Amino acid sequence: MIIAVVDGQGGGIGKAIVERLRAEFPRGSVRIIALGTNAVATGQMLKGGADDGATGENAIVHNMKQVDIVTGVIGILNANAMMGELTPAMAAAIGTSSADKVLLPVNRCGIHVVSVEEAPLGRHIDNAVSVIKNVIAESGSCY
Repeated sequence: MIIAVVDGQGGGIGKAIVERLRAEFPRGSVRIIALGTNAVATGQMLKGGADDGATGENAIVHNMKQVDIVTGVIGILNANAMMGELTPAMAAAIGTSSADKVLLPVNRCGIHVVSVEEAPLGRHIDNAVSVIKNVIAESGSCY
């Protein structure tokens, strides 16, 4: 099972997601790849415990064909999100990927998610990890 974490700018949210995933899934049980829109974001996610990392448009587009689950903030589906770091090609690749998408409802990038519980970012990350566990369990993969 391959989980892609996509983030940009400073990589703080992606790093937090990777840390929570790594706490839940020890090395060797799932492969976590850090896909950053920039090198700083990728580096932060690698520091958080990702197995591998790659940076930029081609890395994100290429890897969306190979991952089982992709996670990050909901803005990764929006072209030109993250102050323009997330290109239209990246958003299209993520949106059309056959991977399960587990997205955090962060109201940024001109996207306002309604009827979702207002909660601290940490709780949204915990909820995302819980959904990822369920997706993996339903797929029949062992970890």
